[in-house]
Amino acid sequence: MTAFILVPGMFTGTHVWQDTAARLTAAGAEVHTVALTGLDGPRAATGATVDLETHIADVLAAVDSVGAAEDRRIVLVGHDYGIHPAVGAADRRAERIERIVYLDSGLPRDGVPALAAVPDQSLRERLAAAVGTGEAERAEQTLPPPALHEWPRWGSTEGVPDPALDRLTALAAPQPLGTLLQPLRLTGAVGRVPTTGVLCTGNGSSIELIQMLVRLGDPALRPLTDPRVSFFELPTGHWPMLSCPAALTDVLLRAAAGEGHRLEPVDDAAGPAHLRPFLMDVPDVARERHGRVDLYLPDAEEPRPAVVFVHGGPVPAEARPTPRDWPGLTGYARCVAGDGAVGVLLDHRLHDLGDYERAAADVAAAVELARADPRVDGERIALWFFSGGGLIAADWLDAPPAWLRCLAATYPVLAPLPNWGLTETRLRPARAVAKAGDLPVVLTRVGREMPELAATVEEFLAAAKDCGADVEVIDVPHGHHGFETIDVTDESRTAVRHALRTVLDHAFGAGGR
Repeated sequence: MTAFILVPGMFTGTHVWQDTAARLTAAGAEVHTVALTGLDGPRAATGATVDLETHIADVLAAVDSVGAAEDRRIVLVGHDYGIHPAVGAADRRAERIERIVYLDSGLPRDGVPALAAVPDQSLRERLAAAVGTGEAERAEQTLPPPALHEWPRWGSTEGVPDPALDRLTALAAPQPLGTLLQPLRLTGAVGRVPTTGVLCTGNGSSIELIQMLVRLGDPALRPLTDPRVSFFELPTGHWPMLSCPAALTDVLLRAAAGEGHRLEPVDDAAGPAHLRPFLMDVPDVARERHGRVDLYLPDAEEPRPAVVFVHGGPVPAEARPTPRDWPGLTGYARCVAGDGAVGVLLDHRLHDLGDYERAAADVAAAVELARADPRVDGERIALWFFSGGGLIAADWLDAPPAWLRCLAATYPVLAPLPNWGLTETRLRPARAVAKAGDLPVVLTRVGREMPELAATVEEFLAAAKDCGADVEVIDVPHGHHGFETIDVTDESRTAVRHALRTVLDHAFGAGGR
């Protein structure tokens, strides 16, 4: 028999599992729901410090309550914050756990507190600033539960019926801050336990997105390609136990049986996809490096327009080579210089989802550096954004300077995904386009884009249509995200040439080249 141990997330108790637990029981499974101290039952203060270790002990008690018969397999399910005490407990009872299921949750790491996985960026910053002051670590300090309209700050509520959301709000309890601030301590034993990730696409996660991140070569994600790791998707928001308990039950049973999608390992012989050759031959032009900014220079005596290329992300700080040396981006910059303009590439510091403001400042500084160079015509600048860098375009759409001749975006993210915790950010191109005026926008759209990213493009295009913005769409029907080094086809080359020609025509203006 399979014994499921279900661990709830922030602000919640065993009540969220009611329907799922009943369905699992009806399917013949044994089910235990964990009441986390301070979150389940009476809201009165417990009189003792409640931290992550307290909740790990709660999960351990549930594990130890399950009989040790050889035919009893424990599947430990952690939702949201609940994955942290679940993994902590599994590390201490690794021999008892058959599988850990990460239900729309992050990847806990040794020495890192659960605060790092909180989606609300502004809250993370406030609590991080409080660490060390003593105030945030007092036993009576808690985080108030969300009001009804505040739940989207913690994850998409897509699919949750109104009565269920009302009940979630009514039963929500304050989260003890110690549970978020205390670092998780792991021995490494949990690394031997098979795992399954259940990704909720309505909250911004998908198997394809995880696969893309793996292809970027981040060593921290390589373990996800282990054959013992599987994945499922659910087309819903962050609360599948409330929005689709039947589908969640089916996925949990299949996960317990060892089913699920396996990620493709990185082909070390071919190299990560983003480091493969650019799809076109590029001219050999002069390059100068100025701090984090590279200038690709045309063979010209008079000042020329410049195109500033803004890479996507987040890109891990330790990633090598850095984006300004990626073949796809250098290919664009060399093509621009070969056609008579200055190509500008930079390494901005978007290493984490909380770094967008810093990255936006890096982009603005790179633009000013380029405009100040005597070989650049500072009144003729184009900006070209890629992938996750697309959010930074909002600043330039919201108040386009007179010298900005064109804004381009290729397979961009044009609105924050629900699980990014950026509900309060100004960096929302899909809103900012209403103020773009007559600024030309050149958007390259790939037909095989990840659905969650494609939705942000469609949101942007709908807003652009409503306000009459000047947007030209260049389609690559069979192209993937990062197609310039993945889909080396005539269709891809035609799209890149079209985009380059259009952007440069706008940059050079009526006077031509």
